[in-house]
Amino acid sequence: MLLALNFDSRLGPITLTRSEHGLCRLQFGAADPDALAALGDDLLLLAAEQLREYLGGDRKTFTLPFDLAGLTGFQIGVLQAAQDIPYGETRTYGEIARALQKPAASRAVGGALAHNPLPILIPCHRVVGRDGSLTGYTGAHGLDTKRWLLQLEGVTVVSEKLG
Repeated sequence: MLLALNFDSRLGPITLTRSEHGLCRLQFGAADPDALAALGDDLLLLAAEQLREYLGGDRKTFTLPFDLAGLTGFQIGVLQAAQDIPYGETRTYGEIARALQKPAASRAVGGALAHNPLPILIPCHRVVGRDGSLTGYTGAHGLDTKRWLLQLEGVTVVSEKLG
């Protein structure tokens, strides 16, 4: 059974969804139609609190259990590599691919990150183009949100990739 909590944030409405194993989805905007509302769930309340602290500049890491069931081994590896990027730093898609010992898989890394079920919590916004430019972000408001999150962390944003 999935439980969900909707709350307002600096980025607009967010819906957090959990399974019995941990957080499994963060959605910007609309509520999760597959989940039951859970206003008093301790994990969802803790996750909302940690997100508010992060978005307010008062938290750098998250201490929450995740449920990544349904993802492939490669996708999980990419998300774990993204999670290992320290606050205020970035890595390129190519660096992630090389860290996974798949140096030709930069595009596949981008595809895996595009399916990140827990944006912000798993910081895919910290992955940039090889020249440091901002590329792809499926979260609310796309690259504007990615830019805002990186600037919140003190990262100097180079540019936006056009085309």
